Amino acid sequence: MLLAGELRLRGLHVVVLEKLAEPTGQTRALGLHVRSIEVLDQRGLLDRFLPLGTKYETGGFFAAIMKPWPDRMDTAHSYVLGIPQTLTERLLTEHAAEAGAEIRRGCELVGLSQDQDGVTAELADGTRLRSRYLVGCDGGRSTVRKLLGVGFPGEPSRTETLLGEMEVAASPEELAAVVAEVRKTHFRFGTMPLENGAYRVIVPAEGVAEDRAVPPTFEEFKRQLRAYAGTDFGVHSPRWLSRFGDATRLAERYRTGRVLLAGDAAHIHPPTGGQGLNLGLQDAFNLGWKLAAEVRGWAPEGLLDSYHAERHPVAAAVLDNTRAQMQLLAPEPGPQAVRRLVAELMDFEEVNRYLIEKITAISVRYDFGEGHELLGRRLRDVRLKQGRLYELMRRGRGLLLDQTGGRLSVDGWADRVDHVVDVGEELDVPALLLRPDGHVAWVGEDQEELLGRLPRWFGTATG
Repeated sequence: MLLAGELRLRGLHVVVLEKLAEPTGQTRALGLHVRSIEVLDQRGLLDRFLPLGTKYETGGFFAAIMKPWPDRMDTAHSYVLGIPQTLTERLLTEHAAEAGAEIRRGCELVGLSQDQDGVTAELADGTRLRSRYLVGCDGGRSTVRKLLGVGFPGEPSRTETLLGEMEVAASPEELAAVVAEVRKTHFRFGTMPLENGAYRVIVPAEGVAEDRAVPPTFEEFKRQLRAYAGTDFGVHSPRWLSRFGDATRLAERYRTGRVLLAGDAAHIHPPTGGQGLNLGLQDAFNLGWKLAAEVRGWAPEGLLDSYHAERHPVAAAVLDNTRAQMQLLAPEPGPQAVRRLVAELMDFEEVNRYLIEKITAISVRYDFGEGHELLGRRLRDVRLKQGRLYELMRRGRGLLLDQTGGRLSVDGWADRVDHVVDVGEELDVPALLLRPDGHVAWVGEDQEELLGRLPRWFGTATG
């Protein structure tokens, strides 16, 4: 839905095909990290989310090791926004629809073919649709990825966890006391009260199911609660039940001709650190402007391929940190000894910051070659004389921030790049060029250098 909104922002006709007739109502992801919050702010959507969520400046995101939230994070949004996935989906769907995306529910993709001009999608009811490009955002069991024959190497699940929403008869005091005791040795166990009066309950499964698409039974849930806590807390009236494993896989390529992959279709990993939904949103934000540029005809050679070049390593790094976290969550003596050592190291402020910046994606820096320390990084929201930076970027265009007194120019690219002169005090460089996704593409003050960099991201000059 975020990708649909990004494409509509740039005037493209977008059709979203959703297999389910209605949303599932299941909440797996529970929050948004810094970079996703920035993306929403940059599109003017954050004000829709904030009243429905809760801001947290708390540790515990790396392997549930409780350490303080670092000071002076490189962002104007130094918090995690606790908000259920159901609300995130609803708000992004509303945004896509308002932007003009055509959303078709109950439409299952069963086949596709492509040629040099476009892609033909075949639906379960026999309907065929023709498009210039197709993006598979269809989850870890992606039909699109399988139809393309894209390899999905990695490791299968070795552990499995049960997750569900249900009502609890035990008192909050009893629940808190038992959970605190169990979590001394089993970190994949817990309960959380929800606004609807139910509880979100998580408990390790007995083994790994042959088919994780089949939800666990309620009796299985109660049996595992008793096994770990000595009580099932009198759980009753389940709203929904699910299971997830620790499978870790990464698509070999994100693009095959005119078909691309994003989100869980491109990568799956354990939910440790709450990174999955956020990783997918950031994929979409990276891809949207590049795909639109390709369709509009001004994309320089290699721009669309830079989606894979930039996002594939980011996903690989997330897979690695979730693998590491899963080891630290294991109850055996060896992993627990390493966990205690990591916890000691996190008492060093620099170590704690380093790990939290990984989880929140603040540390992501794309490889744009040698240059200024800002090159390739995403610029935080800064206050300018003309307003906030992210407010100036809501049209989805590039932006030249110029403090040289107007000696620089983007003539020839004015239809793709905005130019702001006399910026403000928070920016301590002469000038910098931002891509539409907010990453710094150039830093300097020489017009010839700028002219050498503009075509790389914004194509050939016009006029």
